[in-house]
Amino acid sequence: MAEEIRAEMVASVWKVVAQHGSVLAAGDTVVILESMKMEIPVLCEGPGTVVELAVAEGDVVQEGDLIAVLG
Repeated sequence: MAEEIRAEMVASVWKVVAQHGSVLAAGDTVVILESMKMEIPVLCEGPGTVVELAVAEGDVVQEGDLIAVLG
């Protein structure tokens, strides 16, 4: 079952850690967001492979925006 990873706040994408095809374990960092001078890692909840990466470094995400999909 696919896991959608979505933004929990308005922020800038500071760094994209995972790449398309990356195999991740539960708790691995997908991207790092920056908001109000704070760096916030976005973690995956379960294991999976990145099948879609919907953001790039420098993008601005709104709450609920899709960041990545793990398959």
